Amino acid sequence: MLSDALAGLRARRSRTMLAAAGVFAAALVAGTATTVGYSLATGFDRSADRADLPDVIARFSSDRLSRVDARVSALPNLAARSYRWERTNVALDSAAKSTGQGALDLVLGGRRGYLVVSGHDLTGAPGEVVVERGLAQEWGLKAGDDLRVGRLGWLRIAGIAVSPDNVAYPLAKAARVYVSPEWLGFRPDPNVALLWLNDPSKADVTLTQARAVSFGLGRLQFITRDGVRVLLSQAAGIVISLLIAFSLVALVAAGTMLAAGAHADVQRRLPALGVQRALGFTPARIAALQATEAALVAIPAAGLGIAAGAALVARPAGDLLAALNELSPGWALVPPLAVCLLAVTLVVVTAATWPAWKAARRPPVEILRGGDVAVPARRRRAATRGGGLAALGARFATAARGRWVAAVATIAVCAGVVTLMLALASLLERLRTDPGTVGKRYQLSLTLDSSRVGEAAKVPGVAAVGRRYSVDAADSFRLGEPVRLVAYPGDHTRFEAPPLAEGRRIRGAGDIEVGQGMADALGLSPGSVFAAQLPNGEEARFRVSGVVRALENDGRIAWVRAGRLLAADPAVSPEIVVRVRAGANRDAVVRRLEALGAQLTPVGGAQTDDARFLAVLAAVLRGVGLAVGLVCLYALIQALTVTARERRGAVALLRACGADAATVALVLAGAAAAVAIPAALAGVLLGTFAFGPLVARLAAGFASLPLAPTGGQVALVVAGLLALAAAATAIVARRVLREPIVAGLREE
Repeated sequence: MLSDALAGLRARRSRTMLAAAGVFAAALVAGTATTVGYSLATGFDRSADRADLPDVIARFSSDRLSRVDARVSALPNLAARSYRWERTNVALDSAAKSTGQGALDLVLGGRRGYLVVSGHDLTGAPGEVVVERGLAQEWGLKAGDDLRVGRLGWLRIAGIAVSPDNVAYPLAKAARVYVSPEWLGFRPDPNVALLWLNDPSKADVTLTQARAVSFGLGRLQFITRDGVRVLLSQAAGIVISLLIAFSLVALVAAGTMLAAGAHADVQRRLPALGVQRALGFTPARIAALQATEAALVAIPAAGLGIAAGAALVARPAGDLLAALNELSPGWALVPPLAVCLLAVTLVVVTAATWPAWKAARRPPVEILRGGDVAVPARRRRAATRGGGLAALGARFATAARGRWVAAVATIAVCAGVVTLMLALASLLERLRTDPGTVGKRYQLSLTLDSSRVGEAAKVPGVAAVGRRYSVDAADSFRLGEPVRLVAYPGDHTRFEAPPLAEGRRIRGAGDIEVGQGMADALGLSPGSVFAAQLPNGEEARFRVSGVVRALENDGRIAWVRAGRLLAADPAVSPEIVVRVRAGANRDAVVRRLEALGAQLTPVGGAQTDDARFLAVLAAVLRGVGLAVGLVCLYALIQALTVTARERRGAVALLRACGADAATVALVLAGAAAAVAIPAALAGVLLGTFAFGPLVARLAAGFASLPLAPTGGQVALVVAGLLALAAAATAIVARRVLREPIVAGLREE
């Protein structure tokens, strides 16, 4: 069986190479999608385990170590503990860069909670500092360099560390560094406790007891591993989920192409299968031989394609993980890629074997007629009559309707993925710059003396001015669930109006509108009671009036009236938000507000406006998009090659009558356009009405994210496919013109 399969592949070298190229292109998409999806989906858990991230992080006002430890050590379910003293807004300086937003952590012994990825950890020797990887990459630092840390002066960098309890600098405003206090001559009182639990699933029991024994500790806040996971996901927000969903759609495109390509190959070989049946081959033997040949082609081609796809996006995916303070999967990526290889191989073998088995069960004479590849004489004559050379090529391509439909469907799926990618890129830009994307109706946020708020409201071009209170709290019943409370003195929909999913808007001080992500996490619905644990230790209770589709803070956000929030925590200070009148000159409004002494902060759409981070996301999209483009190119080349092979006689007759290379290319261009144009239109429809809504649903059940392409993007997809069709035409025309005319005339 193996020798027969190898002999068959050698006899059809050109077809074998074409089939291998198709498997390679599809596997390239599968490799990129698997690498991106697996890396992002497992990044936090992998990094948290390797960095020994604590199960609970407690922050509080500095207090004596003995007093804090006496209470912490008595907590149930506690496996280990360690302490730090943390100070923010510390000046950091290197030879070329500086920031005043450093976070200095003095490590007071015990387990670290971070992983050193370069250099070595703190040894207690004088002048050592460990810096976070984000700061090192942004400033070009490495172990052995010098860094000035506030009043500590110039220190030597001992190592580079990763701690996934927050995103990396500069995505996070604070740049973290770690120092041992052993050489400083003093040991400060801790204000951070790191807790490792015997059973992390019972963290709520430990936190309940911690609250009970925490009297005397000021500004106590807890966050669990699950809470950290939520906070980290805010950095990339909906984009991470969109990329994973995008990868799933790309895998569907690859599978469609593989199945169509394998089926087309079997259809081309129907006469050979008929000869084998006439010689006594059973359908089972023919199917087994076809499966062996398909496996011999698929395994090496898919292996190379998956490896190339993984390598193509490895660096941008690694940069994306680094921005989230997470580690690349490394060798852990091998098992999912191996599963991907198995899946691609099974798709190719199944797609090639089933049509062979189905065809081989028919009588040999019927198989020898060529099945749907054979073109009736009436259709052959119609395909060569009038209409111009391009129209002639189009009729050549559409004569075998089944294969034409398969080719159009394959390329349409790929074009739909590209359309989705362009719409997603536009969404990234809107998320960064357009507040309306997330339901915000105000365009400016400012700091202004309260006595001048009335003057700001009278500035020409200002539609409304309001006080916005925001506080990060936790659910009183599940302290590991962080939530964000936003309050306005009156109707909040004048400034923020996320779409209402169920229930109604708030009407009184006791009502609350919760985001869909918060409702899902806490099991809330209209009528439920929600109790918020505020940072000052007080509790505020509300009744859920409605659930909204909120994007901000991963949907773990809620809107209330300001009265009850301020009654529980009067220290919460507002920001002043400004809604600019439609059609007003925003720059002129900004100048007038600044003249009143206002300090303005731009209002973006999503969780981050970090240009570097968005550039990394764009690089990941480009990698996946390039792989999909190669699939489109292969599918077009395959369709043209099959058409040219079937029409060898007609093309040879044209050449014998004096047709030059341009004439042959025009015929093939017509055949390519007959596939590319309907595929482009179908792809745009798929991307707009199928893939876009599907990905938005997969990525954000808690947000309204219409992924509709613009007219320019539609034009770009169509132009891109026509350019690929031109490239495929040139490749196939060159191959056709190399063939002797006599060889083609024998078939006419």
